[in-house]
Amino acid sequence: MKIIEVNQDNFNEEALKGKKKVLVDFYADWCGPCKMIKTIIEDVAENNNNVRIASVNIENEEELAEKYNISSIPCLVLFENGEEIKRTVGLISKNDIEKMIGE
Repeated sequence: MKIIEVNQDNFNEEALKGKKKVLVDFYADWCGPCKMIKTIIEDVAENNNNVRIASVNIENEEELAEKYNISSIPCLVLFENGEEIKRTVGLISKNDIEKMIGE
């Protein structure tokens, strides 16, 4: 499964609606840990059909970052049925991401 780049215009449709859990990666291009976690997330996306994965560039989408209180990145937010159910900040392992989405 491919990572979907989302923005203010399509966030509700891509991240909040639907039956699957959605993991949203809030990141910035200049962020070193964000680049490292992106490769992990790409691997998770390829091997997991139980969750949709989306990413939000906080530099381009300041309103979304503010709405979801993103103060540090990388920040992974897991949504289910349109509601935030989990959040993690900082670089975490593939195993930790899989545990996060699998519970």
